[in-house]
Formats: sequence, C-alpha cells, structure tokens
Amino acid sequence: MVYTLTCNPAIDYTVFPASPLCMGQTNRTQGETVCFGGKGLNVSTICTALHIPSTALGFIAGFTGQEIARLARQQQVNTDFICLQEGFSRINIKIKDKEETELNGQGPHADPAAKAALFTRLDRVKGGDILVLSGSVLPGLGADFYAQIMRRMQGKHILFTVDAAGDLLRSTLPYKPFLIKPNKQELSDLFGAPAPDEETLFKQALTLQKWGARNVLVSLGAEGAAFLSETGDFLRMPAVKGEVRNTVGAGDSMIAGFLAGILRTGDYTEAFKLGIAAGSATAFSPGLADEQTILKILNQLG
Repeated sequence: MVYTLTCNPAIDYTVFPASPLCMGQTNRTQGETVCFGGKGLNVSTICTALHIPSTALGFIAGFTGQEIARLARQQQVNTDFICLQEGFSRINIKIKDKEETELNGQGPHADPAAKAALFTRLDRVKGGDILVLSGSVLPGLGADFYAQIMRRMQGKHILFTVDAAGDLLRSTLPYKPFLIKPNKQELSDLFGAPAPDEETLFKQALTLQKWGARNVLVSLGAEGAAFLSETGDFLRMPAVKGEVRNTVGAGDSMIAGFLAGILRTGDYTEAFKLGIAAGSATAFSPGLADEQTILKILNQLG
C-alpha cells in the first residue's frame, strides 16, 4: 500500500487570460479550471490510475477542504483526511500567461489535537508499506515535522519517500528515507551551487546518499532526470520529446510512476523508466496524466 501525506492541500484555480496580463488593471479570462492540488494527493491520483492501492492522508478545513475531498472522490482516490475546525484549505491561483505565475495561499493552522489525530492514522501503516511525505507543512506542525514522523515510526520498516525542500528534507536524512526526489533548483539550494554537468550531478546525489538517503531521484525539467540507486547504479535519461502543456504535478507523477514500478517489478531501472513516463505524460497533458498516456510513453522508452 502507498500512503501519501499532504499537510497543506489546496484548490488550484487556474486562469487563462484573454490578453497579456496587465498589473494594476482589470484583466479578463478566456477560460478557467478548478481542481485539487497537493503533492501527495497528486501521487495518490497517479497511483490510482496505475492500479496501485493508495490512501491519501492530510488536513482539510472549511468549504474548500470539503471541495478537495469531493474532487478526490471524483477521481476515485481513497482518502482519510483530518478535518480541522477552524480556517479553510488554501486556494492557489495559477495564471497561464506567456509566463506562468502562481499565487499560493498559506493554509489553516494545525493544533496539537490535529497532530495527534494524524499520528493515530499513521500508526496503521505497516512494515513494507510506502509512506510519501511531500510538500510544505502547516503552521503549527514544526519545521522538522517529517523527521518527527520518521523518528516515531522507526523500526517498522516503512519505505519513506520524501519530496520536500531545504531543511524540511535535510532533517529527514538521518532516518534513511528509501527515496528522495529533489528537483534541479532544490538540489542547487541544498548545495549552494548548481550542477552544471553530469559529474557534479552524480557527486551531489552521492553526497545525499552519504547524508542518509538510500535512493536519489532528481527531476531536471527540460533536461530529463537522473537516478542514483542504493546499489550504486547511476542512470540518466533525457527529456521525452513532446509538447509541454502543464508542468504542475509532473514531479509528483514521476514519484508515483517510480513507486509503481518498484512495487510491480522490484527493478530500479524499470521503475526509473515508469517514473519518466508518468512525469512526461503529465507534462504533455492539461492536468494529471491518465494510464493510457503513461503506458504509451513507456512503450516509446523501450
């Protein structure tokens, strides 16, 4: 079973301006979409599309939280959310102009009772299950919240997957996560310098392993992806050719594809390919990819 945790899910309100955006003026749209957002929720959605059992955990609040739950059910995603009594789940505004602009909400506050309720749910996760910890955390949970979870669940043989940035990611490394997935910018921020070539990329991934990560999957956008396995294999794949329509959720889809590949085959190379296929399929789709698109790209990879 793949469990995902999205501490701060959102309603993503995407607008398509009818003309170039002008700040300080009234702008009109030629279309808009509403969907749920949140890195863990995206992983659960792709897992569900690939017929991998998954349960999405997280916190929701207010009318927007109820809409997130409804939209998830509509996508047949199994959820076990904690409903906060105050505030409302955030709304993220995404403006699809010549350059994509985002304005992300803050989200509600999580109190100690909500934190305890989440820990009760996490106690049901069994050895051999995968727990995906991804995205930002709510105010009140602490900057090392993912490390708190991993420390609490030590010894249960959970396969932790962490997709977070900066100190939130760094604090989890002593607990030896099964997989981490920094993107190019997050990797650069961790080391204070970009990886201009493959050798530097390999050295940075190797350093992350020395810090505790078992497997390192790096999404590189238009440059493809790289993967360093715990067995020492370093795999590099260029970006799949196609028309990029949407980058939101592509990295989450890559994680879901990779985990689905591991669960199906136990082979890191095959998992890497399925991760690339799933991430690319979402990038080429208006929203999160469907199974048919993912498998079509997977077949192209050979």
